[in-house]
Amino acid sequence: MTPSRTYRRTTPRRRFRTALLAVGVLTGGLLISVPQQEAAAAPNLIKNPGFETAGAGDMPACWTQSGWGDNDFTFEAVADAHSGAKAMKVELTRRVDGDRKALITESAECAPTVAEGKQYDLSLWYKSTTPDTSVTLFRKDATAGWQYWTDLKTLPVSAAYAETEVRTPPVPAGTEQITWGVSVFGVGSVTTDDYVMEEVAEPVPDPDCTGTAEECANGKWEVLPTQNPVRSMHSVVLHNGKVLLIAGSGNDPERFERGEFETTLYNPEDGTYKDIHTPKDMFCAGHVQLSDGRVLVMSGTSGYSADDGSIGYQGYKDSYIFDPETESYIKTNDMNDGHWYPSATILGNGDVLSLGGLREDSTGSVTAELWSAEQNKWLPTNEVNQTWSFWGLYPSMVLMQDGRLFYSGSHVFGNGTPGTGASIYDYDANTITDVPGLQKKDERDQSASVLLPPAQDQKVLTIGGGNIDSNPDGNRLTDIIDLKEANPAYRNGPLLPQGKVDLGNGPVDQTGDQGKMYVSAVLLPDGKVLETGGGLHNRADPVFETSIFDPETETFDQVATDPEARGYHSSAFLLPDGRVMTTGDNPGDGSWNHNVSVYTPPYLLKGERPEITSVINKEWKYGDTQRITVDRPIAKAELIKPAAVTHSSDPNQRFVDLPLTVDGNNIDLNVTSNPNLAPPGWYMLFAVDANGVPSVAEWVKLGGPAALAEDAPTPHIHDFAGEPEKSAKKLPKKRESAPVSTQVSGCDRHYGSANVCVPTVFPKTVAATTAARCEWLADHDYGRLRVNGKEDPLSLDPNGDGKVCTKADLKGKGKG
Repeated sequence: MTPSRTYRRTTPRRRFRTALLAVGVLTGGLLISVPQQEAAAAPNLIKNPGFETAGAGDMPACWTQSGWGDNDFTFEAVADAHSGAKAMKVELTRRVDGDRKALITESAECAPTVAEGKQYDLSLWYKSTTPDTSVTLFRKDATAGWQYWTDLKTLPVSAAYAETEVRTPPVPAGTEQITWGVSVFGVGSVTTDDYVMEEVAEPVPDPDCTGTAEECANGKWEVLPTQNPVRSMHSVVLHNGKVLLIAGSGNDPERFERGEFETTLYNPEDGTYKDIHTPKDMFCAGHVQLSDGRVLVMSGTSGYSADDGSIGYQGYKDSYIFDPETESYIKTNDMNDGHWYPSATILGNGDVLSLGGLREDSTGSVTAELWSAEQNKWLPTNEVNQTWSFWGLYPSMVLMQDGRLFYSGSHVFGNGTPGTGASIYDYDANTITDVPGLQKKDERDQSASVLLPPAQDQKVLTIGGGNIDSNPDGNRLTDIIDLKEANPAYRNGPLLPQGKVDLGNGPVDQTGDQGKMYVSAVLLPDGKVLETGGGLHNRADPVFETSIFDPETETFDQVATDPEARGYHSSAFLLPDGRVMTTGDNPGDGSWNHNVSVYTPPYLLKGERPEITSVINKEWKYGDTQRITVDRPIAKAELIKPAAVTHSSDPNQRFVDLPLTVDGNNIDLNVTSNPNLAPPGWYMLFAVDANGVPSVAEWVKLGGPAALAEDAPTPHIHDFAGEPEKSAKKLPKKRESAPVSTQVSGCDRHYGSANVCVPTVFPKTVAATTAARCEWLADHDYGRLRVNGKEDPLSLDPNGDGKVCTKADLKGKGKG
């Protein structure tokens, strides 16, 4: 006898939901449930959930064949059903790439209608012969139409029918309908039946403001009582919660000559700093967190720029690892070239790719470097793919879901790269392909770029920027690119909000198109982005403005402002408790701001926080389901990569969504199967309630040898960014280096010491006269300066006595 179908069942998930539908009493921000009779089941939103109704073609009604790539496949309605008479079997017999899936038909009649911000519980019964499967969602945007949304979970191999359940993230703004099914992306089959989709009807308690009305709306800043003891421009949040602050010589040539190099370890728990022996000048090095939690530090300063301009800053080949366990540096083998200001991007297999920077002779390095996670060393040049391209200084290289790198156009110093200023770099194919649309690509010096939450959405935001060579006003521009598109291109984002700028005589309102460079961008656990700090000009004129960007609405919300100047050599980063810490500022007069600020976002002023009461396992593998327990309902959970930031750049920063399966206070987290979305290493795990209030983070380690073993699931990689408009660039011939100006930092070395930056070009509002330039230097606290040598290109010493801007220099017409 064929069993009758029923979609109303009292599973643990349903018991959790119906319990929360009971009468609730709100006390102190907590929802206290009063037991009641079980509520009626939510309706199943799937039409033809068991494939029983035949369609016009080969597929059942309201179901469609979908997929892409080079593979051989079959779709078949089979009698081997979980219930009823039919089930759907999708099989791959050969695969090079791509996937196949039976999807709910993308039509008004078949695809379930959804509500913005709501979540939906999905379930189905399945049996499979391959681990390479995933529950995949698409959504219909009111403007852009149907598009990929996300992968929710990997299904373990099951010879007999097994049920799988998962909850969607909150539905993005502008979404009208969704469709979903099981993708197969490995040789083998999956047979599915009895699909269910139900709206989650959990009540959302009103937030309980625990500060002033202003604080609850905009957050609050605190300047800590203890200063940062070092001139650090490198900030790394370690998996033990401490913060590694690297200064090296701290942009102080006198310390460099004395061999005084500094690192300090900050403990947020008690506010203390611990000195760390620093064996070499790591000022302006590159750094990245390895998969085991150690910090790889590459290159640094082997020499400051010479007074006579004969040579610029020089980078050395040395490399070190900082070990959080021993709190010490360990020497590695050398890199193949010097790299002052290099990029550092961790790849899906744990390797690290480093590009750009200045060599030991201060020319530009065209040597790509690859750190092998397996061999624990830098590979020789002949084992690394080379394009012989000069990527500039601190080029922002973001790992894409298929293992390629996106160069966002954010960089440090001067113009962008030739062409459009942004590109896709395929290391394996050794190609570079420009992408269009980046606004004012030569004014994105010390802009900030970030992979927007969640990483699965593959969108990058680039914010602000300037140009230390031409020294225009920092701009208000933002650009957004969707790397899921076949032909991705930047489009204009919203203008940055304006704040106040200190032009030397106290803060005043910004006007016109004034924005900022030196901007910091920090991913927050509620899925938004904090941008803060900045300056209007080359190492001058701090901008006081902070706002929060919402990736869903693509809008900025201006919030409380850091009271401290945060320009050149400043950093901002997320702490495990959900607050944001900011350090540093190094204006052109050579001074340093040692004050430390901490921002409490509004989400920490909304009453009680959810708590992760247990994490069953802190060693995670790709494609895993990992259980946690919480003390109250949550809406989402995510992994956030801890910061390793310098010079507005942290290309490894990412927020990875963890789809939920809910059983009371037990939450199963479904981990992506794709290491390119979440490269191996330590992550902060946050649980977040429906009001956006996060827990304190727990630390979990993703990846490692077990995760990358042969029996690990194949990553579900999508056919994104596969049809770029432009052809790959013609690569330069093999060469030693690229020419770079010895004044690459925008500082005229004819004046003062190397830590002082007299701009090679003054802001456009400063007249080209001795009097006007000297007045600007005085307003910006430059103090007494001397001329290095006999040349005076800026006419700051007309009387030729070797002293800048003296009374004698200012007598007469003071012309330039």
